Amino acid sequence: MSALYHASIYDTALPVPSYWQASAGAWNASRFAPLEGDIEAEVAIIGGGYTGLSAAYHLARDHGVLACVLDAGPIGFGASGRNGGFCCLGSAKLSHARMVARFGLEETSRFIAAQVEAVELVRALGAAEGIAFDAQGSGTITVAHRPSRWAELEAEAAILSRHGGGATSLWSRAELRAHGYASSEAFGALHQAVGFGLHPLKYARGLADAAHGRGARIHADSPVIGWQREAGRHVLATPRGRVRAGRVIVATNGFTRDTLHPTLAGTLMPALSNILVTRPLSAAEIEAQGYSTETPVSDTRHLLYYVRLLPDRRFMFGARGGLDASPGALPRQRAWMERRLGQIYPAWRGVETKHFWRGLVCLSAALTPHIAALNDERTSFCALAYHGSGVAMASWSGRAVAALSVGAKGAAEALPAVIATPPRRYRVPALRLMRLRLAYAGFRLEDEVL
Repeated sequence: MSALYHASIYDTALPVPSYWQASAGAWNASRFAPLEGDIEAEVAIIGGGYTGLSAAYHLARDHGVLACVLDAGPIGFGASGRNGGFCCLGSAKLSHARMVARFGLEETSRFIAAQVEAVELVRALGAAEGIAFDAQGSGTITVAHRPSRWAELEAEAAILSRHGGGATSLWSRAELRAHGYASSEAFGALHQAVGFGLHPLKYARGLADAAHGRGARIHADSPVIGWQREAGRHVLATPRGRVRAGRVIVATNGFTRDTLHPTLAGTLMPALSNILVTRPLSAAEIEAQGYSTETPVSDTRHLLYYVRLLPDRRFMFGARGGLDASPGALPRQRAWMERRLGQIYPAWRGVETKHFWRGLVCLSAALTPHIAALNDERTSFCALAYHGSGVAMASWSGRAVAALSVGAKGAAEALPAVIATPPRRYRVPALRLMRLRLAYAGFRLEDEVL
């Protein structure tokens, strides 16, 4: 099986009708033309999102290696150009309690510290390279969408405070309203000081510009359609060229095809995430709802809702869920989200929505990200699986896998044990969507009833 979902979600010729595409402004993409002919590279990178672009940038800046990046579509086609723009902690779905049980307290703390460092890295890259990604808000807010979820926010605040996750504050419902957030499904919140919102496509394009400026070769619309070994080199075939490289980094995340390489086949679970953006809201409409915070907000659902008041006063509403990626399913998903938006934010019921799009986040069987070598010779590597929160961690992972790929001193030791393994194969990979369907049924019960 080469893909789990309808072919349209993978079709790089179809434009992504996102607000980010509409608002990113002019950009010279001609520098990133498809690969033509055969070339040699010390390191080839498959995937031109945050991970691959960060890897290319750091290979050049920190190690003097000029990599070749191959992306199947236009730069920013995948999750890096269509996500919700949350630069924050949260790249694993494994709970901290289970993480401690599996990896120990020290390694869990190292993983939390890596996530904090990842957020700081994005800010540093923006400042160093002049990437105008429209940073917005202070920290992140997690809302208890039912009274029964308050206890888990208390537990999360204690863990983060104890293990280096930055300052945290617990707000009652009244305090949450005073901080500029009101909805029909808000029963208190956890504020984390680490994090902010950004324009994801501007950030992706800025990373591409920065990597290109350092000498990396970046080829859009160059899907890898074959991967072989010849005379100790990796040979990556694209429709119009080939790259012969000593080492390969796989940075394809939720758009990874099972056919890319046998080592990765059946190891990842792509999942749909959906986003609506309204027309600009008036000051009176914003006041009527009691929603004025610019800090990114998510809730305690398993099937996450995530929202932002954007710089131009549009409202962004995102939601995990759905198993049908066909074009015919889009109107139904959009109508459902418009209905839910009006239920949760009653003052905005019926407000016109201008943009709707969806994409794939990436889960792993371990419920953690993975940065690791894929073969015994340590000539192929992966960095992926951010569980829907990859803006910061993908940037950090790109830097980490760059160092790992060139055998930099201390690179392997710098990886927390939580993420330092290759992804393992799901049991009966052909049944992944069935597993997801069953999981969603249980999650909906927990989210809306328990």
